[in-house]
Amino acid sequence: MVFDDVRTSDGSVQSPTAFSVTTGRVRGYHRAAVDTFLAAARAAFEGDADDLGAADVRVASFPLVKNGYVVAEVDAALGRVEDALAARARDRAVRSQGAGAWVEQARDDAQIILDHLARPKRQRFARTGVLTFGYRIDEVDHVGTRIARYLRDGEPLTAEQLRSAAFRMQRGGYREEQVDALLDATVDVILAVR
Repeated sequence: MVFDDVRTSDGSVQSPTAFSVTTGRVRGYHRAAVDTFLAAARAAFEGDADDLGAADVRVASFPLVKNGYVVAEVDAALGRVEDALAARARDRAVRSQGAGAWVEQARDDAQIILDHLARPKRQRFARTGVLTFGYRIDEVDHVGTRIARYLRDGEPLTAEQLRSAAFRMQRGGYREEQVDALLDATVDVILAVR
């Protein structure tokens, strides 16, 4: 897991936040910002606190700078942190409410997503104005169809695939915040049923 320390050959403990650093013109995540966030996440996890949850990790963002941490490595680690926090939340809920209540909540959330995606293509989300950029409609609809197939038919789809979904922009496209909210809700369902 991402919070486990790595013991070196001399017995000393090395932090798992030792990410590669970008070079040249390539920008990466601000190292101090990433280290601070991961330290807070680790403290919340080890302290069994609810200060930080999976959703907080999902929306974390860091400035891009020269000589920063490699984005892909940090994003992968954040995915593991999100998974760990989601698993802990699921375990707590199952202990307090029972597995049946947890499954029923996940089923209800999945049905809300499916109902939203049942709208006709090109009409699934609100659109930006003709002079404003939004997510490209055909690309979002394609991902929406994959989500519906996952929820309805059990076709394979991972949280990581949704976390890494990126859409080109177009004038009059789908509103980003609505699409992002649906993707986040779908990730929550995926993590709930793991």
